[in-house]
Amino acid sequence: MPDNSVRLGYVGCGFVAQRIHIPNFCALPDCHLLALAEVRGDLGQHVARHYAIPKVYRSHEEIATDPDIEAVGVSAPYSLQGRIAEDLLRAGKHVFMEKPMAVSLERAESIVRAAHEGNSRLMVGYMKRYDPGNVLLKQHLSGWRQSGACGRIVLARNHGFGGNWVYGQDPNIPFEQSSEPAPPSPEDCPAWLPEKWRGPYLNYLQQWTHNINLLRFLLDDASGQAKVASVLLDGDGMTGMTVLDIGGVRAVVESAYTRFHAWEEHTQVYFEGGWLRTQAPALMHKESSATVEIYRAASGGDPPRLTQEYAAPGWSYREEAKHFLACLRSGQPFRSSGEDTLTDVRLYEDIYRAFLGM
Repeated sequence: MPDNSVRLGYVGCGFVAQRIHIPNFCALPDCHLLALAEVRGDLGQHVARHYAIPKVYRSHEEIATDPDIEAVGVSAPYSLQGRIAEDLLRAGKHVFMEKPMAVSLERAESIVRAAHEGNSRLMVGYMKRYDPGNVLLKQHLSGWRQSGACGRIVLARNHGFGGNWVYGQDPNIPFEQSSEPAPPSPEDCPAWLPEKWRGPYLNYLQQWTHNINLLRFLLDDASGQAKVASVLLDGDGMTGMTVLDIGGVRAVVESAYTRFHAWEEHTQVYFEGGWLRTQAPALMHKESSATVEIYRAASGGDPPRLTQEYAAPGWSYREEAKHFLACLRSGQPFRSSGEDTLTDVRLYEDIYRAFLGM
């Protein structure tokens, strides 16, 4: 293990932690996974034994006081993981956490304050920002906007109809289970949200926060100026369309759950003279990145052209782990920082206020 490897702890041993994050961090040469915290003791011991993790704790507070740990990954229920991240950040640990950072703006602001108080850094796991295909599309998009060769942007849209999100997962990665029940998770929903809408609200934000965040990334909303223009959702509080204004660009999120066998998602940015489009891969397929389609309308005697580009293969979940470690060592800002994520949390609340007519 390199001397400058990041000394990492991990909190949580659920499905996402076992099938994605723990194997990814363990496989990276610049990471040394030293400790694991899991409230279900038997589960923590099983997972730690499989990955040869030397320290096993029953609580994140123990990792927070471990002087050997400089950074911590967190995968826990939506409301609980924000509280865990806050404690770790305030203790001076750098944190990588699964989205959503928080389910209320009040909690999100408290988490960001904790990072400032602890002089620590937070990265939120918006893995779509790290998909090599989406990065490639953003490069083309920035070039088109700067040159003006294809005119202005007419529309941006993300079609996220979901399906089987674990399609294509690696069957060779073990999944340990516990004989102990998971403890109940607290609720941190916004105080203004009626109780009957808490479930739909959580279901909407846990899935389509990714799509909102990706559109903000592609359209350069680093200053967090995106706002909700209109919301048209069905009675389930999830199916329909949300229209955002991102820097003066109309951006549509098309949302639905379907029984598609794999994963149905694509993102498209239309200009007056062409479009850029990515087709998302199966989320759990390790060596696939989004494909990029480029259409240029006829111009100056040249015929219209439709081409497809392929970014280097790279699993978005692995790429985000690499980014976290690299930024810790270089001091470069995270592509999906806690400060940037505040905008997403604000948008969740604004979307649901608009949906409920509040």
